[in-house]
Amino acid sequence: MAHLKSQRDAYGEALLELAEKDERVLALSPDLASSTRIEKLASKLAEGRFFNLGVAEQNAVGIAAGLALEGFIPFLSSFAVFIPGRAFDQIRVSICQNKANVKLIGSHLGFSNAGDGASAQSIEDLALMRVLPEMVVLSPADASQTRSAVFAAADYQGPVYIRISRDKTAPVSQEENFVIGQAKVLHSGKKATLIATGPIISRLLDWTAELDIELINCSTIKPLDEKTIISSAKKTGRVITVEEHSIIGGLGSAVAEVLSTACPVLMKRFGIPDCFGESARGPEDLYQKYGLTKNNLKKEVRQFLKE
Repeated sequence: MAHLKSQRDAYGEALLELAEKDERVLALSPDLASSTRIEKLASKLAEGRFFNLGVAEQNAVGIAAGLALEGFIPFLSSFAVFIPGRAFDQIRVSICQNKANVKLIGSHLGFSNAGDGASAQSIEDLALMRVLPEMVVLSPADASQTRSAVFAAADYQGPVYIRISRDKTAPVSQEENFVIGQAKVLHSGKKATLIATGPIISRLLDWTAELDIELINCSTIKPLDEKTIISSAKKTGRVITVEEHSIIGGLGSAVAEVLSTACPVLMKRFGIPDCFGESARGPEDLYQKYGLTKNNLKKEVRQFLKE
């Protein structure tokens, strides 16, 4: 059985390791240190390396931008619905317009925060962040890739947003070095190209190959790996996108924008429809309702191949 691990746990471990090596690395949180798994860093490192800024996301973004402009590398961690949701203007002006070297971590993506309902479920963050000039947007597939994405973000000079899940997820990628802007073909195929992002890709691994579908892990939403996507689309002639995000403005939209001019092909997008989420006992209830289970995705893709 595959070892399950949450992306937020991997993030907390990676950030502590990074901070122990580089004194410029700081951890900030608007009262969500435990939920974003940076409490170990707060207790282990010297005073002045962690800042609990209270439930004030807009202020936290301003502080992070100021620290970055003074030469620090601040990692600001919150729920993905709050960062960027509550502080979009501050991210736009204080971080992006200044090209401030701030790393934003949005945890509890999509339906992974099922119990807290629509107000705490982030289904719009990829759309919000990828439209901002200067912002790099990362969406790792599993815990291992989250770890490598944290180190890649720290090495990158400029604003970075990393989207991670609350729940334990299955392993997808074991790559040691995360390359920003590079998608990875997990297995080749000829009948269609399936491009997915985030932990939901684990639901696609064991059946896409048998359908002769090329599966691509698109862990960087911006800058998008246009070369890999266009090359695969030209080969297969059909493109499918899967994401735990609104069907509007996320991965599917980004891919469609590229292919509409470079390589128009038949395309199908799977994600969260144009609606808010809702409270549920667990994420699986919502995946079932909105058609994002493994069985339903397989069924819908089979139908698309017949069209």
